[in-house]
Amino acid sequence: MDQRFFVRFSIVMAAIIIFGFAQFAARGMVDLPAVPQWVHLHGVLMLGWLAILVTQNLLIQRGKIALHRKIGRLGGGLALMICLTGLYTGYMAVQLERFPPFFTNAYFLALTFTEMLAFAIMVVWAIMLRRQTQWHRRIMIGATIIALEPAFGRLLPMPLLGDWGEWIILICQLVFVVVLAWHDRKITGHIHPATLASGAIVAAVHVVVTGLSLFPPFQRIADSIAAAG
Repeated sequence: MDQRFFVRFSIVMAAIIIFGFAQFAARGMVDLPAVPQWVHLHGVLMLGWLAILVTQNLLIQRGKIALHRKIGRLGGGLALMICLTGLYTGYMAVQLERFPPFFTNAYFLALTFTEMLAFAIMVVWAIMLRRQTQWHRRIMIGATIIALEPAFGRLLPMPLLGDWGEWIILICQLVFVVVLAWHDRKITGHIHPATLASGAIVAAVHVVVTGLSLFPPFQRIADSIAAAG
C-alpha cells in the first residue's frame, strides 16, 4: 500500500508538469519553431527524468530491485545533464531576452539558477541516501516538487498575480509536501524528517530567488548578461 502511494504520487507530478507545458504550447503561448535547440534538449531531458521517476517507483512496487539500481545510475547522470542544460538555458534566456516581460533580468536568472542547483543537490543527496529507502524516496520526490514550479508558472495567470505569483506557486508546491506529510502520519504516525527537509528546501528556494533578485550586485550581473546579447 505504501509503494502504491509513491507510484501514484509520481504519476500525478509527472502529469502536471507535462500538462503545464503542453497546454502552454497548445494555446500558442510559445513559438515552437523559434525555440532554441538547447531549450528543446532541456525539455527532452526533463521528460526523461519524469519517465525514470515513474518507472523507478513502479519497479520497486514490482520488486525489481536490481533493475531499479541500474536505472538509478542513469538517473544520476540525467539529473546532471538537466542541471547543466537548465543553467545554460537560463543564462541564454537572459542574454537573448527570451523570458516573460513581467520578470526582471535578475529575477529570471535567480529563478533558473537557484532551482536547477537545488534540484541537482537534492538528487545527489537522495543518491547518497539510496540505502535509506524512506529518506531516498522522499528527497527524490522533493527534487521533483521543485520542478513543478515552471509548470505552475504556465498554468496560473502569472501576469495577473503580480508579486503574489511566486508565493502562490510556493503554496501549490507545498500542497504536495502536505499530502506527503499526511501519508507519513497515516502510515507511521509521524511526519518523516525527509518530508520536512523537502518542504523546507522548496520554501527556501523561493526565498533565495527573491533575495538574489533584489541584491544589487546580482542585479548588475544579470543586467550585464542581458547587455551582452
